[in-house]
Amino acid sequence: MINEETIPLRNYAHLGDAVWEIFVREFVIYKTSNAKNMHKMTTDRVNASFQKMMLEFISPELSEEEQDLARRARNLPIPVGRKHIQAEYRQATAFEVLIGYWYLNNRERLDYFYNFLKTNENFQ
Repeated sequence: MINEETIPLRNYAHLGDAVWEIFVREFVIYKTSNAKNMHKMTTDRVNASFQKMMLEFISPELSEEEQDLARRARNLPIPVGRKHIQAEYRQATAFEVLIGYWYLNNRERLDYFYNFLKTNENFQ
């Protein structure tokens, strides 16, 4: 069981957001050297809509504990400014929590999902 008393879920999401962006940027630098294209490829993948899609893609691969973590992350309070995309934002937060959790606690699992995500046609 993942204990939020040690690190709150919101903190995992904060870290997961940064880790995800670094992963995407590293992926992108091998695809192009054009600055405009790098920026577009990065912003296309570092946003709530794309993260929601990636969560849906990995969901069948999640353990029961990871599914529970994602469920609890989806139930975190949403900032007022995000109400218009609330469902999408909740899914993206769950994705970021998983990334942050794996980064701190299970790098092998994180690497597994990085490689798995690269197989998604939308990621390419």
